[in-house]
Amino acid sequence: MTADWTRGIYAITDATLLPDDECLFAACERALSAAPALLQYRDKSADADKRWRQAATLAGYCHDAGIPLIVNDDIALAARLGARFGTTVGLHLGQQDGALDAAREVLGPAAIIGATCHARLDLAERAVAEGASYLAFGRFFASRTKPEAPAASLTLLGDAACFGLPRVAIGGLDVHTMRLAREAGAELLATVHAVFGAVDPAVAIKELQASLGEAARH
Repeated sequence: MTADWTRGIYAITDATLLPDDECLFAACERALSAAPALLQYRDKSADADKRWRQAATLAGYCHDAGIPLIVNDDIALAARLGARFGTTVGLHLGQQDGALDAAREVLGPAAIIGATCHARLDLAERAVAEGASYLAFGRFFASRTKPEAPAASLTLLGDAACFGLPRVAIGGLDVHTMRLAREAGAELLATVHAVFGAVDPAVAIKELQASLGEAARH
């Protein structure tokens, strides 16, 4: 695992932008070459065989790169991958996707488990109590992935400093808006389109890192 996954670009895959294995694997290999802090595998389909095949391949890539793979909203898949790849596999849970404390019990104390907190500090407080590793807030700007998500003010990120966990900003983050979220307190900057909507995800991540004044760690 990377020495510090708690600060940097958090790249999230999208099944619409990356519709098949070839696209997904090629894009993620390129993305990982630019050393994001985290890579999240997000696929909402009911095709369990596809999700296992894709997630297992990405977990192998991430293991080799020393970058954690976060599985979106699927405790069983994260546990199955964790049994093979260890703590380089984590989990992200939305508010309707299972209990965080139950996920912590299944995945163990060392796994990275993140929680969607929308624009609410009370959800963040509950996630901390249940064993979250990071707290995700947003959307902060207009989002193409989740345009219906409740809007959040950047001041929320400063307010959430009291919890002492890495804060993730999500929602409309790109090379122009990421610095605003970072200045407001976000350690991790999560994006779908700014990475996987780009021609070359590696170049896109390096541009985002440069916008934050950060260099790739690999």
